[in-house]
Amino acid sequence: MRDKFMSAAEAVALVEDGATVSITGGGGGLCEAMLLQEEIEKRFLETGHPRRLTLVHALGIGNRQGTGVGRFAHPGMVRKVIGGHWVWSPKMQEMAAKNEIEAHVLPGGVAMQLMREIAAGRPGLITHVGLGTFIDPRIDGGRMNEAARDPLCEVIEIDGREYLRYLPFPIHACLLKGSIADDEGNISLDEEPANVDTYAIAAAVHNSGGKVIFQVRQRVEAGELGARQVRIPGAIVDAIVVDPDQAQGYEIGYDPSISGQARVPLEPPHDPGFNPRRIIANRARLELREGAIVNFGYGIPDEIATILAARGESHLYYQTIEHGTYGGQLLTGTLFGYARNASCMIDGPSQFDFYAGGGLDIAFLGFGQIDALGNVNASRLGGLPVGPGGFIDIAQNARKVVFVGTFDAKGADIASGDGRLMIRQHGAVKKFVARVDQITFSGQQALRQGQEVLYVTERAVFRLTERGLALIETAPGTHLEQDILSQMAFAPQIETPTAMPEGCFMA
Repeated sequence: MRDKFMSAAEAVALVEDGATVSITGGGGGLCEAMLLQEEIEKRFLETGHPRRLTLVHALGIGNRQGTGVGRFAHPGMVRKVIGGHWVWSPKMQEMAAKNEIEAHVLPGGVAMQLMREIAAGRPGLITHVGLGTFIDPRIDGGRMNEAARDPLCEVIEIDGREYLRYLPFPIHACLLKGSIADDEGNISLDEEPANVDTYAIAAAVHNSGGKVIFQVRQRVEAGELGARQVRIPGAIVDAIVVDPDQAQGYEIGYDPSISGQARVPLEPPHDPGFNPRRIIANRARLELREGAIVNFGYGIPDEIATILAARGESHLYYQTIEHGTYGGQLLTGTLFGYARNASCMIDGPSQFDFYAGGGLDIAFLGFGQIDALGNVNASRLGGLPVGPGGFIDIAQNARKVVFVGTFDAKGADIASGDGRLMIRQHGAVKKFVARVDQITFSGQQALRQGQEVLYVTERAVFRLTERGLALIETAPGTHLEQDILSQMAFAPQIETPTAMPEGCFMA
């Protein structure tokens, strides 16, 4: 059996011009093959190869400073990107906005599950996820710029019900990260903060006839890894690079409580103090019920998790992360996706199976824009592709969805902390618009599916109804016409709004 271990330069040289390359990660450096990505960028800058790549990734990868997807953001290096989330690479966002690449988006869960379908040789992924959103080919088909032409999915009908069939395509190479490899090429993920779609990608690449390339922290003798430790069998691995300096993330070297290898006493999360985010999170938290299976999105939603942890209430709910993690204490900000003292880690595609089947009781997600029909835009902001990550898979399938965000943006000045809210200056950017720039969540699709949907801001709460968005609560101290209705581009339904609980506004 040939030796699969080699230098990083030798490994990335296996990636040919024009190849479709898949990478994985989840923000903050989580499961990111940093060395391999750095080396392939170096090779391109020195030799001009590999060039005209198609890059595929499900979630956000990078740090906004050139890592992750940013390693590929060079003219000529990529011609096409199919990315679930773009915000961690401003340079790639800019290239997409300028039509220098073909920019496409797939929902994060769909992208992960599609890898599994490609590996199995099946005719693509058939699912309801994406119907009615900008992914639907009757709307934008997941195209994020004019340069993007190729179809990613089509509408089909089975037993009188519509579905999307996401089209399969071969994957020629992947750059992946493991923890430990034995002499036979078997790979363990023991030290990683999540499993994400690592196995699904490796299987898809191998069965496409491509090159499966891994980096790991350590090499051990054959037999040292137990069978249950091995997540990727050596049979499907082509190249392995050992990086003894490999870390769990940009800000974390190695912490066994993050990889699930040990449990540690948890410190109370950092309290940033009372602010508009806290008001929103306080109100959203009231929608929880004990025993609920929940998901907290990035941004203001993770403030809810922080409040629960600070109050010692996290154990009352089953917390999930789309990366495949259950339980524990969520890390926030740039470390979103990590959890300390997690209770379970499964593969990302399996987690999204659970979500797609309606397993989530409630999801808390952010928003950029909302319109009269209850549509939400969270994927295209300021003219730049942001991408939904797992947003569509989660929002479209949770039994109850609570969108959380500030009422407006850019320059808003409010005062609170005493049980009331004072608006001293409105924000320059309205979020309640006549028509969202992109439909990341479809209000009409949600009504068809019977979902319960709320929209929580610091000054008002809305509910999705058959007649559109309905105003149901206002913040104590606000003026209905001056502070809310006049700041919206449409007139919501008004159902005799009650006051939001004063406790939400107490410091």
